[in-house]
Amino acid sequence: MSRRVCASVLHRAARYTLTPSSPTAPSQYSLFAEAHQCNYSSWGPRRSDQRGLAGEGTGNWSQSKRLRSTRRDIDFMLSGVQINGFLRSNEQSVSVPEFDGRALCAVKKFESNQLAANTPNEDRRSAATCLQSKGMLFGVFDGHGGSACAQAVSERLLLYAAVAMMSKQSLEELERCVEHGRAAPPILQWYKHHADFNYRECASLYVDHLRVFWQELLDSEEHGEGMSPLDALEWSFKRLDADISLEAQVPLYNDLVKSTAIQVAFSGCTACVAHVSTDRIHVANSGDSRAVLGVLEEDGSWSALPLSLDHNTQNQAEVERIKAQHPPSERATVVTDDRLLGVLMPLRGFGDVRFKWSLELQQSILAGLESGVDLDSLSLYQYTPPNYLTPPYLDVAPEVTHHKLRPQDRFLILGTDGLWDELGNEEAVRLVGEHLSGIHLQAPVSPSERQMKLGQMHKLLLERQTRASPALDANAATHLIRHALGTGEYGELSQQRLATMLTLPEDLARLYRDDITATVVYLNSDLARPQRS
Repeated sequence: MSRRVCASVLHRAARYTLTPSSPTAPSQYSLFAEAHQCNYSSWGPRRSDQRGLAGEGTGNWSQSKRLRSTRRDIDFMLSGVQINGFLRSNEQSVSVPEFDGRALCAVKKFESNQLAANTPNEDRRSAATCLQSKGMLFGVFDGHGGSACAQAVSERLLLYAAVAMMSKQSLEELERCVEHGRAAPPILQWYKHHADFNYRECASLYVDHLRVFWQELLDSEEHGEGMSPLDALEWSFKRLDADISLEAQVPLYNDLVKSTAIQVAFSGCTACVAHVSTDRIHVANSGDSRAVLGVLEEDGSWSALPLSLDHNTQNQAEVERIKAQHPPSERATVVTDDRLLGVLMPLRGFGDVRFKWSLELQQSILAGLESGVDLDSLSLYQYTPPNYLTPPYLDVAPEVTHHKLRPQDRFLILGTDGLWDELGNEEAVRLVGEHLSGIHLQAPVSPSERQMKLGQMHKLLLERQTRASPALDANAATHLIRHALGTGEYGELSQQRLATMLTLPEDLARLYRDDITATVVYLNSDLARPQRS
């Protein structure tokens, strides 16, 4: 089956009907940044040979059981060592100094992991310390129509946000260094995993446009001490998306850079970015990734506080927002089959110029490519979304929330929708909270539970026994992914289920699970305690 036909077949299950782009070679590219050598564990080979097709997985275990029942000739059983190798190959753990030389840091450490379903993985993640302003930045990015847009945004967005927060004095020094060819002061200290890579061939282009951005900030009389985190996040999302759109339209250095710019613009990604300062968390979200705060209550239980809202059809206010931007005659067609124009699941995001540009501009850009260029090789298909009458239908403008840190706020979970398809907010927070504390609270048996029949009581005991089982992973993000894919009927970890989900053939894996990225940020709650006089 050809890739074009396969994409059409998967349309109803797909997040977006394009197939993945080709992987990009690793590089050590850095952008006015200091590299940080992170400690990570690597168990076994990378799972690039066991990831699936592009599309939106259902996360439905009943479907996986039906699949297993029809493939009895395949031995899905893996050893515990193999399962751990698959789950831990992309995990990352970084401890952060309490005092970094400039100010106290509200982040104690963070742990992150990724598990792919697509080939290649379309999720990306980023983490960095702002060196010219206070705070740390964390982001998760969920690509669709290939990994190109998520890759570019993961490299660039944190830099745009950090530049926006820099003071005019710092920006002037940065501009003088670049103008005179001197070494520029680093903007970010990146925390990279060994498997991360960058679009090295686009480095000059990305620096040029970042420089234009800070030059415009310098020309602004209002910039002064720099933007607040709230304003910086909002501006950085919008400005980067505008640059991505521009780069696909203008002449560029060479064919490789041009083809990359086209891929980035025509694919798309969601983004959820958190800025953690000494006393606040700001979260900017565009799409259906999510940020959830873990709160330790007075009774020792854990509760979840969402810091973002999903931008999909489950959010009725978001649906109404989009419908209000188009004529009443389009109310029945703007959102159909729980998708934007019946095609795209997230209702905000980067790239995806198929839903932003006029048809004339799209046709002009594609027609202007070098003769003989195979659009399939760029993962681009010449199609028009149905009822494409009054573009743009999509924008990147993030919803930005802020939260003042309290002593009971213990950690922040950032995850792409592949995680939240499998775990609810409360369940994810409980898993991380109990992993952190090592304490598994069990509610007393209620009067109604005492009247249970023997079979019901057996189920309750199994559930309680599962919650008291020791964690298998030191990394909390890995712990989340293991439970997201391996939780059985009674809440127990099922080795068989986990093995099945990890060994699904490439052409089926994406139908049963999504790429998953999770980052857990542990907070220094002592900073939020009132200081005694």
